[in-house]
Amino acid sequence: MKHASVAVDGIVVGQIAQGLLILLGVQEGDNAEDLQWLASKISKMRIFSDAQCKMNLAIQEVQGRVLVVSQFTLLASTKNGNRPSYINSAKPEIAEQMYLDFCRAMEELLGSAVERGVFAADMQVELLNDGPVTIVMDSKNRE
Repeated sequence: MKHASVAVDGIVVGQIAQGLLILLGVQEGDNAEDLQWLASKISKMRIFSDAQCKMNLAIQEVQGRVLVVSQFTLLASTKNGNRPSYINSAKPEIAEQMYLDFCRAMEELLGSAVERGVFAADMQVELLNDGPVTIVMDSKNRE
């Protein structure tokens, strides 16, 4: 990703240049092990281009930054009807703590601060996706 930002009420609360915009959905039943696995996997993923334009470099190798935005809508179930159900999302008080724990885990693994959105706020997220490269990861389906 070339750059990303998140704003609340027109005020930018988090922004990065090259790096990763992580949209984090916390599902009912997610736990600390899931967060650690996800943070570890993301911090090591070789998804940035090397000199030969091959996806071969991890975020630290390109001095990339991370912006994490909580997004419960990723867990939408569209199985029945036309209105998505969010019943699989973790309760807000649980999801918020797990969001904060995930951000701290990423900071520890990367050795640098992680930019953040504002949990449960109406946020405007902007990004310039490079490639584009978008990867979906599920800690319960560790492919």
